[in-house]
Amino acid sequence: MAAPDNWQKSSFSGGGDGNNCLELAATPTTLHLRESEDPTTVLTTTASPLSGLLTGIRTDALTSVGRATTTR
Repeated sequence: MAAPDNWQKSSFSGGGDGNNCLELAATPTTLHLRESEDPTTVLTTTASPLSGLLTGIRTDALTSVGRATTTR
C-alpha cells in the first residue's frame, strides 16, 4: 500500500524546513506517521490504536507497563 502524498507537519515542529518533525497523512481508513529525517520509514495504523497510545502517553499510564531496561 502506498502512503498518501498529503503529509502535514506537527504544530510543534515550528515553521521552518528543519528535519526534526513528525508528519502525518491520512486516508479514509488509515493514518500514516513518519519522521522528516527518515521519510521512507512510515508507521501505518488506524485511529483506535493511535488514540489508545496517545491517551496512555497523556495520562502517564504507560509507565506501569513493563519498561525496557538496559544493562551494562
